[in-house]
Amino acid sequence: MNNLRLPEFNYTKGLHDIGHGSYAWLQPDGSWGWSNAGLITDGKESFLVDTLYDLALTADMLNAMKAAAPNAATQINTMVNTHSNGDHCNGNILVENAEIIASKNTAASMVYENPAMMLNFLAEAPKMGELGKWFLDRFGKFQFAGIERKMPTTLFEGKLERKVGNKTIELIEVGPAHTAGDTIVHLPDQGVVFTGDILFVEGHPLMWAGPVKNWLKACDLIVSLKPKIVVPGHGPITGINGVFAIKEYFEFVFSEARKHFDSGKEILPAAAEMLKSKYAQWGDSERMAANVAMMYREFKGDTNPPNMIELLGLMASCTNMMARSPINS
Repeated sequence: MNNLRLPEFNYTKGLHDIGHGSYAWLQPDGSWGWSNAGLITDGKESFLVDTLYDLALTADMLNAMKAAAPNAATQINTMVNTHSNGDHCNGNILVENAEIIASKNTAASMVYENPAMMLNFLAEAPKMGELGKWFLDRFGKFQFAGIERKMPTTLFEGKLERKVGNKTIELIEVGPAHTAGDTIVHLPDQGVVFTGDILFVEGHPLMWAGPVKNWLKACDLIVSLKPKIVVPGHGPITGINGVFAIKEYFEFVFSEARKHFDSGKEILPAAAEMLKSKYAQWGDSERMAANVAMMYREFKGDTNPPNMIELLGLMASCTNMMARSPINS
């Protein structure tokens, strides 16, 4: 897996200078909730890419950014939420007086996916058996209390271009894929792309929305931009090879899931079989079950919104299945 990392950047928690006044904030190990973010500066102007899962995490990040770029980051001018998952937008309230940009689809999803929902789920988790135990293990370490969801102030569709000082920033909508709305951030003059959760490095991606063809198109688009540095939503900084890895992953999942679907195999046995591959080494392998479920929906032509509780339940069951019979045993 290490060959997906750009060797010039260590995968350590904190702010990493990626050159020309741009920074990546990394949170190993990149698993559930441990997301990345970014800062783009020029002179006294700044542009933030995403906030974090809770207020304490976001405050630590913003303080580090202010220390690294005090002229620009003391007051963030503009920011973007790449998508609606809370680990990329729950800290918005701490970025005072900033213009907050998001795609229309992202903003629509943010209304329903909020910190109060997570608090309620965590409160009920002890009564929910296998699913509740799994949920507490993945999300119980984050502090959702007291988070006021701050919504975007500027919405766009397709593409939006902004300037930070003399730097051009391109916001490109590529969803629905990971979620109902996904945006990547391209710095054409620096050869940098912040991908949001279109890219997970060294971990299984997760398709909450789909269709898979949109995710594959998003990967092709990123490759066409010819970036030198790619900052994923989760995991270490990568290059084009990290983008190819995610595209190959979804090509594999689509192809293998199709075979299992046609043979009548249930989702969990299909996921278990598919994890007997090189992807067994990637983190958060329970996500394979959710991705297979999303593929099965596509094969059935089901266009209704997916049931999030069912997907979470599949991942909890997959975790227990692997614990009883480890893939590599």
